[in-house]
Amino acid sequence: MASHASHGSQGAGIRTRSGPLRFERIGNPARTVARDPRGTVIATFTDGARTAVLTGPSRTFAEPRTTDAKVVTKNWVRLLPKPWARGAEQSAWFKNWLRSRLDSRDPDILATAFDYIAGAPARTTAAGVKYSGAARYTPSTPSDSGRAVQGKPKPRTGSDFYDYLGIPWTFPDAVTRRPEKDRARSVDSSGYVRLVYGYRSGFPLNSRDNAAGNGLQRSPDAIARGRLGVPVIPLTDRRPAVIQQLQPGDLVFFKTRELPGGRIGHIGIYLGLDTADHPRFISSRKNAGGPTMGDKGGTSRLDGDGYYAHGLRGARRL
Repeated sequence: MASHASHGSQGAGIRTRSGPLRFERIGNPARTVARDPRGTVIATFTDGARTAVLTGPSRTFAEPRTTDAKVVTKNWVRLLPKPWARGAEQSAWFKNWLRSRLDSRDPDILATAFDYIAGAPARTTAAGVKYSGAARYTPSTPSDSGRAVQGKPKPRTGSDFYDYLGIPWTFPDAVTRRPEKDRARSVDSSGYVRLVYGYRSGFPLNSRDNAAGNGLQRSPDAIARGRLGVPVIPLTDRRPAVIQQLQPGDLVFFKTRELPGGRIGHIGIYLGLDTADHPRFISSRKNAGGPTMGDKGGTSRLDGDGYYAHGLRGARRL
């Protein structure tokens, strides 16, 4: 990956156990990295994105039921309170945020994503809402034939995060969506991303694809073509030749057989390189029966000759 470093600056008042941090500018995409006194990058902040990657203890993500692959990583993906801008390291809000996150072991985006794979334990809020635990893909029902029934509009064919939760949800535009009972504990690919990034992590959500505002939209195609975050791999009608600019937590977009033309039919979350140096992602998909980083229903890799590798069309950093 081509990158261009510029002069660094001291982040006044921000220190690690080994000393003060130094902030440096890098390009492609434009971002700021924080280095400790030894020169090790401990955090990365991309201009226009809320997603930050911090260095922490090593973790292993695995799904032995469906793959031998493992992702061993020191990357912890968290959301900033607002999109990053050059010079934000001097802001009081950022200093407070970083101090509270540098040593935090609270679940991040990656850990949250694994709360929904097969075998994940269920957790319940004080109000009795099961907010985590194994999810399934949208179940097939007789109404999924695509025809209107008794004069009613064509039913929706995917499951969103509120279907998984089994509770009504009112969005900022005052639209209220209600879950369908037969979709309980299920999410399609974009519903899964909205569950992880939105409901669990606090990223704003839109009620639909054409809604105004700064929320994460409903479909993979709308998210891929939207204005949220930064397009780290610009969307095109062909597989990208280079993907090294990806970082964990990026949203990856795929063309699928089900949708005509160049529309994006699937979305996932990039995890990083597995122990065999293959770029691996996690997503909720029909052939796997729900969220997976495994190889059931298609290999969860961005390289090689698999279905999803060939279908990759772009990536975005929220």
